[in-house]
Amino acid sequence: MKRLLMLTALAASAAAYAGPGAHGPNGEHLDAPAQTLVVADRLARLPDGSVSMPMLAQRRLGIRTVLARQSAVAATVELPGRVLMDPNAGGRVQTVVGGKVQPGPAGLPVSGQRVRKGEVLGEVVYSASPLEVANQRAQLAQLKSDRRLAGQRVQRLESLEGTVARKDIDTARAELESLAAREKALSAGLGATEPLTAPISGVIARADIVAGQVVEPRDVLFEVIDPTRVLVEASASDVALGARVGSASLEGVPGVTLEFLGAARALRDGVLPLTFRASGTDALPLAIGQPVTVVATLNEKVEGVVLPAQAITRSGANEPVVWVKASAERYVPQPVQVRPLDATTVVVTQGLAAGSRAVVQGAPLLAQVR
Repeated sequence: MKRLLMLTALAASAAAYAGPGAHGPNGEHLDAPAQTLVVADRLARLPDGSVSMPMLAQRRLGIRTVLARQSAVAATVELPGRVLMDPNAGGRVQTVVGGKVQPGPAGLPVSGQRVRKGEVLGEVVYSASPLEVANQRAQLAQLKSDRRLAGQRVQRLESLEGTVARKDIDTARAELESLAAREKALSAGLGATEPLTAPISGVIARADIVAGQVVEPRDVLFEVIDPTRVLVEASASDVALGARVGSASLEGVPGVTLEFLGAARALRDGVLPLTFRASGTDALPLAIGQPVTVVATLNEKVEGVVLPAQAITRSGANEPVVWVKASAERYVPQPVQVRPLDATTVVVTQGLAAGSRAVVQGAPLLAQVR
């Protein structure tokens, strides 16, 4: 027994310090690198670019495959776009005359705060120049004096009623009423305030004022939107694309569907605007001005293999790749050409044969093996 243990130790020592060309008892190369001997027993990137992955590692990483099947699906096209305010479900709050901002009864609202239609968001106090204020005060003083004299004249004429013509009394009363109305209007103009009210019920998308800020006429102070109703405007270089668009979706934004409203009849900066209405659950995960990618479904068919979007990875050359299961523990990256179908699926048009075992879960983990 001791002799057997000694021989085993000597064999292990010889394997560790074997010279070039040394062989073991079974003919294996003892001078070969350790990773070459155990490459099939652990995660490793093979020289041909494929990945060796034991079954235990596959189960731990959750690698799942499906059998590729060819099918005919609706063709799609990717279009750059951005989120816009729906003019029927949003509005801007502006000042007409300008002046100094004052908080409303509940203070100045902030972005993201909910408001009700007609709610006072703030006030703008008209600020005139000192010369204008002096002229208005002088006119007001003159009107007050004229009103007092007119009132005294009316009293005198009314005391002489019967000896004075009725039309003179009526004329004096009308003059007194005119002077009183002019005085009231001029007094109100000195401290005039302009209320800023919410045009719709919704959420404050933008708030650009603080208390005491001086604003100019037509400045946009607030933007109020309905978060469940927004528009998406896409840009297309093909002017005939509007006649071929059916449904659409947003890439990377699941749960949001787009309804095609129509295409413009005039180019803007060399491209044709296409308008979609976004709909979904309670509040859409979109912000006004956000750039998005619109995946528009065309009234055409294309042949290919439909796979989840997570099945597509990128190679070192930035090419789209699908990992194919070549054997029980070996996966091969296959360059392909893909087109998006919606926010979560794509169609592989070239590079993937029917009947191949394509990885649909865990593909990014395979791509990270080195």
